[in-house]
Amino acid sequence: MMKQNQKGVSLTGFLVLLAVVGFALFIGMKLFPMYQEYWGVQRALKNLANSSSQSVAEQGGVKTALIRSMRVGYVTSVEPQHIKIERGSNGTVVSIDYEVRKPLVYNLDVVGKFSAKETISSNSAE
Repeated sequence: MMKQNQKGVSLTGFLVLLAVVGFALFIGMKLFPMYQEYWGVQRALKNLANSSSQSVAEQGGVKTALIRSMRVGYVTSVEPQHIKIERGSNGTVVSIDYEVRKPLVYNLDVVGKFSAKETISSNSAE
């Protein structure tokens, strides 16, 4: 008589798999808001570059317009000191470098370092 082997996942194997998937989902829930906020920063920079008039760039209203746009997009981790504005011959370069620290478990934190840059050309109003 031939011995038949059972096929499938045991209860222990299923629980281990469930724990691994649960931990991955937990990490994803902690990381996704950080990246969603970063995408909001990129969107605000692109909107500023596409819709800014030359007068905004000349009058120094770039930082104010950018902060207003980010507040509308629920970006809360970027402070005014994270925004650097450099004027050059090709236009105004706006760069944002910031860090987000979120608690993970107990005394462990997850840290995200983000950097975004956009050039506002001096002839964007033309």
